[in-house]
Amino acid sequence: MNGAQALIRTLVACGVEACFANPGTSEMHFVAALDAVPRMRGVLCLFEGTATGAADGYGRMSGRPAAALLHLGPGLGNGLANLHNARRARTPLVAVVGDHATYHKRLDAPLESDIDSLARPVSAWVRRSLRAADVAADAADAVAAASAPPGGWRRSSCPPTCRGPKAASRRRHARPACRARCRAR
Repeated sequence: MNGAQALIRTLVACGVEACFANPGTSEMHFVAALDAVPRMRGVLCLFEGTATGAADGYGRMSGRPAAALLHLGPGLGNGLANLHNARRARTPLVAVVGDHATYHKRLDAPLESDIDSLARPVSAWVRRSLRAADVAADAADAVAAASAPPGGWRRSSCPPTCRGPKAASRRRHARPACRARCRAR
């Protein structure tokens, strides 16, 4: 299992059943993993504002956490208004924002941006996974944080070096509190 599959399996185990996505090439591992985890419903959106708005609406209507997959910092920027609304409404939402490969960061690619700084003003929780082994635990923490009072969206960022072929196990790396909550469902 790769990091992307561990991420999706952990989200599903923690109660996330829908992911509203506007992916780019840096998120293709995640999109491919959606096919490997049939309990996660992937909904392709043509604009990040649509993805974040749909995730906010789903979370509000269902009372369960939703996920939004966004393409890099510019994609996050396009969805910020709805993510602001989600935070103010305390919607249980986890935004997964793709990032450049860690070895590309120093090259300052055209879509490179400080994702953490963009997310922080409208997020109650921000974390960047730097290793594939951390992705499942970080996802479990994100869902737990999004589901706990006072609610609101949480951002988790994963560069391709974390989502690729290196194995990661949700059971081995997920936080104990999330594992206990997931078993109770």
